[in-house]
Amino acid sequence: MPVVFEYKVRDAQGRLLAGSIEAEGVAAAAARLRSMGYLPVQIQPRREEVLKKEIHIPIGRAVKVKDLAVFSRQLATMVSSGLSLLRALTILEEQTENRFLARVVGQVRAEVEKGTALSVALSRHPKVFSNLYVSMVKAGETGGILDSVLQKLAETLEADLSLRQKIKSAMTYPAVVFVLVMVVLAAILLFVVPIFRGLYAELGGTLPLPTRVLLGVSALVTRFWYLWFGAALALGVGMRRYVATSSGRYQLDVLKLRLPIFGKLFQKTALSRFARTLGVLLRSGVPILQALDIVAETVNNGVVSRAVRDVQASVGQGESIAKPMAGHKVFPPMVVQMVAVGEETGAVDSMLEKISHFYDQEVEAAVAALTSLIEPLLIAFMGAVVGGIVVALYMPMFNIINLIR
Repeated sequence: MPVVFEYKVRDAQGRLLAGSIEAEGVAAAAARLRSMGYLPVQIQPRREEVLKKEIHIPIGRAVKVKDLAVFSRQLATMVSSGLSLLRALTILEEQTENRFLARVVGQVRAEVEKGTALSVALSRHPKVFSNLYVSMVKAGETGGILDSVLQKLAETLEADLSLRQKIKSAMTYPAVVFVLVMVVLAAILLFVVPIFRGLYAELGGTLPLPTRVLLGVSALVTRFWYLWFGAALALGVGMRRYVATSSGRYQLDVLKLRLPIFGKLFQKTALSRFARTLGVLLRSGVPILQALDIVAETVNNGVVSRAVRDVQASVGQGESIAKPMAGHKVFPPMVVQMVAVGEETGAVDSMLEKISHFYDQEVEAAVAALTSLIEPLLIAFMGAVVGGIVVALYMPMFNIINLIR
């Protein structure tokens, strides 16, 4: 496994220089330095404390996908235009709007200036640059196509961001309406129904069953509101902690795929991300087993991730990609057949790109259909809840004369 070494060397003019370099051992580091035209004076492994200090990332800071996509596209443009990597990183450090990302870029530039490979420097900031990002940059460095790989990275990040926004738009409207219904319902039970309770108590008589049920629920909510609030808070915290575990996250992903309306949307989203990520990695020159490992980590769905892990194990034993995919229901027959054709023709990456494009369009169509379908359903639901409460409250009014007598 590569180790980071600190070195002191003399250049052709006899000047003493210092820096760091990654190599398998001291001998390999010395050979690499000599190939760069330096005379090694001292080479020693970097102290762990120094490394940790350099890669420390403050808690609470985050880099948005959009910022990372812009950074990747700008870096690709500069590199393809002939600017040196160091100069491009220096410019980006100064002009990046996200100050935290600018600070990280500055640390990466300092590492590259010392002789560290860009992929290695990026890997020291895992909260900013994912395994997918680092692996693609490393493949670009190895193949001498860093600019095109960075361009692909920017396109991949932008496509993933677009996909997230589509899902978010599909989920936001029903969530807002549901919360609104709950707020209106709570307000009616806490403030409106008690007024009618006092009125009906003065009138006497037997109230209709819906009215009695509504008054009973209102009494429970009014008297023990703190218990309901505490129970809801405890349930929310408990669910959040459970989902944070691996088993809880997996069960949530299973549930998401089984939802009657949104299940297909979640599946199409996961398949699009799977196909896009694997296709980009393969096209960038990442080995198939490593690419599958990265896809399993970044697909963002436990069910698909387990299926990819199984495919990875089968491919490691010499099987094709399509054959083990056929054993998992999460991969539709069309996806399996297209991957099989891609393997036969030697164009798996192109087939995966077509699959990703197809499911992107499917997600867009599904979001539009869901929006047009859910809107009237939610309005009907809200009207039924509020209307039912109003009817239950005013049913005794139809018999108000008998109650007065």
